[in-house]
Amino acid sequence: MRKHPISFTVNGDLQELFVEPRKTLLAVIRDTIGLTGTKEGCSTGDCGACTVIVDGEPVTSCMMLGVSANGKEVTTIEGISNPGELHPVQQAFLEKGGYQCGFCTPGFIMAAKALLDDNPDIPEDEMRHALGGNICRCTGYTKIIEAVLSAAETMRANA
Repeated sequence: MRKHPISFTVNGDLQELFVEPRKTLLAVIRDTIGLTGTKEGCSTGDCGACTVIVDGEPVTSCMMLGVSANGKEVTTIEGISNPGELHPVQQAFLEKGGYQCGFCTPGFIMAAKALLDDNPDIPEDEMRHALGGNICRCTGYTKIIEAVLSAAETMRANA
């Protein structure tokens, strides 16, 4: 299959690649670039495990073709913290026990980050609805919601 040249930024690093048109952004991130923090759960866009941020918006990377990332800014779980310092959402998941087995955690963190970047004052009911595209098979979501609420409080305080 003929590969197409694409150029996009991942976590601040320019990537210039040749990508098969059938490859998902998830496959490009994991298999071509080698960033394995983004997880493949359902491959149908239903579970949210593969959520990344593309041009500021959360995207299920299993549903986006890699060639569609051409010219875009992509942020994965590996790109949201600074050396030696976790992002407030990551820190809250750690402190509140919102990580369970950890498989869905990167997707939840990325969805929560995008949500709180847009509105750290979001009411809890709206936050729950906005995170409804992410599924955790280990928990009743209580610790995840507590973590996101805690992260929102931290982000408001730091604004």
